[in-house]
Amino acid sequence: MHTTTPAGLPASPALTRRSLFSLAGAGAALAAAPLAARSFGSGFTHNVASGEPSATSVLLWTRFVGEAETALTWEVSESEDFARPLASGTVTASDKRDWCAKGVVTGLSPDRWYFYRFIAPTGAVSPTGRTRTLPEGPTARFRLAVFSCSNYGFGWFNAYAHAAEANDADLAVHLGDYIYEYGAGTYPTAAQAHPERALAPATEIVALTDYRLRYATYRADPDLQRLHQVLPMIAVWDDHETANDSWKDGAQNHQSESEGDWAVRKAAAKQAYREWMPVSDAVYTTYQIGDLATLFKLDTRLEGREQQFSLEKVLEGKTDPAAAIAALDAFRDGDWANPDRQLLGAAQEQWLAGALKASTASGTHWQVLVQQVLIGNLKSPQSLASQIGDGLPDFVRQRLAAASMASKAGLPLNMDAWDGYPAARERVFAAALDADANLVVLAGDTHNGWAFELAQVGAAVGVELGVCSVSSPGFESYLSFMKPDTLARALVEENAQLQWADTAQRGYMVVELTPARAVTEYRFSAGVKQRSAKLAGTKQIATEKGSGKLAV
Repeated sequence: MHTTTPAGLPASPALTRRSLFSLAGAGAALAAAPLAARSFGSGFTHNVASGEPSATSVLLWTRFVGEAETALTWEVSESEDFARPLASGTVTASDKRDWCAKGVVTGLSPDRWYFYRFIAPTGAVSPTGRTRTLPEGPTARFRLAVFSCSNYGFGWFNAYAHAAEANDADLAVHLGDYIYEYGAGTYPTAAQAHPERALAPATEIVALTDYRLRYATYRADPDLQRLHQVLPMIAVWDDHETANDSWKDGAQNHQSESEGDWAVRKAAAKQAYREWMPVSDAVYTTYQIGDLATLFKLDTRLEGREQQFSLEKVLEGKTDPAAAIAALDAFRDGDWANPDRQLLGAAQEQWLAGALKASTASGTHWQVLVQQVLIGNLKSPQSLASQIGDGLPDFVRQRLAAASMASKAGLPLNMDAWDGYPAARERVFAAALDADANLVVLAGDTHNGWAFELAQVGAAVGVELGVCSVSSPGFESYLSFMKPDTLARALVEENAQLQWADTAQRGYMVVELTPARAVTEYRFSAGVKQRSAKLAGTKQIATEKGSGKLAV
């Protein structure tokens, strides 16, 4: 693993060091404030944010708690002092949307940094935010800061802190699990939970008011606020924005008998997400970065996903090894291989195929899938079976044994990823090949870092970069009997597409796109138990346009 510090990439313009770190003092006050004050104070309670950028527009967000519905004025300026605002408008903050207010600014110039703020009728002014529009036409370079899986209870969001401090990205991309739905003491357990990171509500979130309060808790984090303040964001939801292992008609962590109708819970989760996040209501869409890249924001979770398979259910009652292997073989050749199985859903799948063709036909260099779960094939190392000792909990031993047997049968490790929907993956790969796309897939969800060379029937399809988590623990938390380097090496040896893995670190990645190359720098946080922007190290991986290969 490469363990040098980042290579001193040039900073983004138009933000002074003083204003960039203006939240440092406020952060301590936020952390010390009572939860009620952090969540339901008055005035501008949660700073500002921006998102959904295009070449000429951007969405602005804030939250203003008043005694009644309040009209806020927003202003956009090229200078931090707002001496000559370029545009202004009004938005409304009301209890109907949990006092969150959003407005879209249009008529902006391409490839430009801007400052923005909100003003209340009382004269109160929000913090100043910085945002930018996307390039138009020939574009030499663009950087994405990519995040996933930020569990408040496990520790500090130091990856967000470093990205804001580094100030070398053009756009933040969040691949989901922006919040987690569990109640206190579940994930993390009481023993794992950080003593300064108390959840609200303390129970699992199910109703609209629960989801709203959970967002208010997360968005009170000073480093998350600062990230939103200085960078526009494109965000997609994954499962924990609703409930663990969700699909269109249910979730592993939803029990209808005690938690009500799934459709009601899903609607509440979507509403709170759209209130609190700087996002539009579009489930899937594209963003055009000049002639450099098209970003395809996908929904692999709630739009069209069929229920996940369970290896445990396939093996249920099969105590004899021969019977277990026979059951896995029948599953592999039957239900798992069903050619009609859906992950995106037919409508989204058809849209993506057409959008890929339109992107390449326009001469765009890169086609980038902004989505949630791993698309590369990942099987469990069969050598794990020999590592199973008597000291492990029974459920861990059972899962490891099932994963090892599945690998022998040619089945993947994670049925919640694209691996659980092989026919759907084949259709997307076929669409990418048909469009002659230079495909880069971004993925989160697993809490670990991955780099895959994607192929289908011998044809190179593209590459995938899986980002490690902001704070959620990875393989190291439940495979602690194996050294991380040993586990990573075993995974790479077992999986032909996998070129690199990190199974023990938290952080984020910066993906730099140029017409000829895409370079990904993994940036590993120096832990999450202490609030710090310090890095433990970095790792760079590059791909040349059209190669479908990775230099690791």
